[in-house]
Amino acid sequence: MLKSVLRHLLRLLMTPLRWCYHRRNGLVSDSGRHEVPNDVFLSLVSETLAQGHTAVIWVKGYSMRPFIEYGRDRVKLAYPEDVKVGDAVLAQIHPGHYVLHRVIERQGADLTLQGDGNIRGVEQCLVSDVCGVVIEYIRPKRTILASDPSLRSRIRLWRFLRPARRLLLAFYKAYV
Repeated sequence: MLKSVLRHLLRLLMTPLRWCYHRRNGLVSDSGRHEVPNDVFLSLVSETLAQGHTAVIWVKGYSMRPFIEYGRDRVKLAYPEDVKVGDAVLAQIHPGHYVLHRVIERQGADLTLQGDGNIRGVEQCLVSDVCGVVIEYIRPKRTILASDPSLRSRIRLWRFLRPARRLLLAFYKAYV
C-alpha cells in the first residue's frame, strides 16, 4: 500500500518535468491546440510577414513529403525578399486558398509550384502572390536552416528524381 502511494506521489511530482521533456522533444499533445481554418489563419500570417516579422506554423497535409511531415514538423516563414527555384513558399493561389509548396520553375514573375509529395499536380502563381518563404524547418529534436547545403542538394536530387517519385513515395509511406 505504501509503495503504491509513493509511486503515485512521485508520478505527481514528476509530471511537470515529464511535460517539459515532451515539449522540448516535440512530443506535444494536440489537446492544447486549437485548429483555425486555413484561410483565416494564413491571411493573418501573411499580414504578419508583410510587416517584417517571422512566423512559425505547423504544417498540414502530406503534399510536402518527405521533407516536411504533417503532425511532426513546423516551418519558420519570413517575408520573401527573393524567390528562387527550390525554395518552399507559402503562396495564395486563389483568394483564400494558400499552399506551402516548392518553386520548381520561375520565368520572370511567373512561378510554377509543386509539392514534394505530389506526382503530377502543379500550381501557377505570380511572385506577388507569395506571402512567405521557408527559412527554417523545425523538427522535434533539431532545426534545419533552409540554406543548409546538404538540404539544398537533397532537394535538387529529389527534383531530378521526379519521374520516379511514385515508387519512392510508396517506399517512404511504407517506412514511415
